[in-house]
Amino acid sequence: MTIASAPSLSAPTVAVPVHQRVAELAAAHIGSWQEGYLKDRSAAVAALARLRRGAGREAGETPDLWNLIDTDPLHTSAAGMRPLSEQELVRCENALHAALTLWAFHQQSRSTPMHRRHTRERPGGLGAAVRRLMPTDGVDEPVRKRLVRAGSAPDLVTLTQRLRDIVALLRRDDIPLDYALLAGQLYLWQWPDGPAAVRRRWGRSFHEQRRPRPAAGENTTPGTDENSTSDTDTDDKDAS
Repeated sequence: MTIASAPSLSAPTVAVPVHQRVAELAAAHIGSWQEGYLKDRSAAVAALARLRRGAGREAGETPDLWNLIDTDPLHTSAAGMRPLSEQELVRCENALHAALTLWAFHQQSRSTPMHRRHTRERPGGLGAAVRRLMPTDGVDEPVRKRLVRAGSAPDLVTLTQRLRDIVALLRRDDIPLDYALLAGQLYLWQWPDGPAAVRRRWGRSFHEQRRPRPAAGENTTPGTDENSTSDTDTDDKDAS
């Protein structure tokens, strides 16, 4: 009698959402550049200067960045991942370009990291960052309107330009932002119903953030808060 062999058991492959792949690639790029910039490495300093020139412009409008922002990981399919369509790739590239150039503008001349990963204990989403610009006992209406105006942008280029105005305020007050999270959201924003979904995340993040903005001279470097979690902690499924 022949005994059938048991089928081999392997862990099921979990497909990684495209917006998460964009976020992870943004984090990888920024992590390397940010470390180098803060250590005054010439290559990283030069990369930031090139990136800043692309802020507020379309991805294909700055040829100097074509060989700087490496999108090869999006063109290759790991085990269990389907190839991305041309439309998905274009929107991935747009989101990466927007997020990376905004970060470069934010990080310019700053001695602490302006990209900081979101955690439950230390929210790093756009809404939370904007809320930290305001006093704890009230709402700065002109600042709030900047966030609302960004959320109602008619296209990605306009959105990036309006976000640049917000980033200028964050830069002034040394308030960091999770640019990997933002990159993923900018990818989602380009799809039908995407703007409404992203606006909801920004609004929820804004209203949930109740922390005062840092006092002058306060250290906002990841890991200096005794109650903070790892800089790579991204288990908040509703990160905003």
